[in-house]
Amino acid sequence: MALTYGEYLRLDQLLDAQSPQSEGPEHDEWLFITTHQVYELWFKQMLLEVSELCRALEHGQTHRALAELKRLLTILKTLVQQVDVLETMTPMSFSSFRARLATASGFESVQFRLFELALGHKRASVLAHYPEGSSERARLSQALETRSLWDAFLRYLLRAGFVVPHAALERDVREPIAPSQEVQDLLLQVYREDALASQLCERLVDLDEGIQEWRYRHVKMVERTIGTKPGSGGSSGADYLKSTLWKPLFPDLWAIRVKL
Repeated sequence: MALTYGEYLRLDQLLDAQSPQSEGPEHDEWLFITTHQVYELWFKQMLLEVSELCRALEHGQTHRALAELKRLLTILKTLVQQVDVLETMTPMSFSSFRARLATASGFESVQFRLFELALGHKRASVLAHYPEGSSERARLSQALETRSLWDAFLRYLLRAGFVVPHAALERDVREPIAPSQEVQDLLLQVYREDALASQLCERLVDLDEGIQEWRYRHVKMVERTIGTKPGSGGSSGADYLKSTLWKPLFPDLWAIRVKL
């Protein structure tokens, strides 16, 4: 028997994966669950794309890397647009089922944490939110120890013939990306001498900006839905989300703007 559309996409499992906890259930809980499940599917895809992007960079495949960055940026735009769908839910409709979430929170999204680590937003503190011995903690620990997108980009520049500072190449990959005057001097040289590599730099800036836009829209969505109430799972809600804003992933690419 030929493979059907529903079998290929496993639609029986996919469409049976929404389990509202409220009585009735509350109509908007369906929207809340579906939207967040879609987010998780996109997070999974972004992790695949970042992995492929790193491989392309480390093999010096400029056009492939640019294509991967374009796809990532397009997915990010989709994530931002999905906030519009969530914002059709009023504060009262959210409060009608919010208590049913108990301690569950988007803060627990392992895939988004993995995505942050893959981009270079490294911090060991992320492990504390997952139990010792859990598969989630194991995945995050591995990601913490793995070179990030920024590390792959520096190796791309090395492969392209640029003199990349030794300290940048051999940095502790478990640490966040710190600004470096030597790296900034290198990037200025890249912009002046290599048109294709400078395009990669600009797409990385676009990616950084896209993440910041996603964070901003997320903050405003939370503010209009729950105001200053504590977030689900005991977080500080909008206040915590605000603390994540305006922190660039690739600080050196922003620092050189004044000299270009």
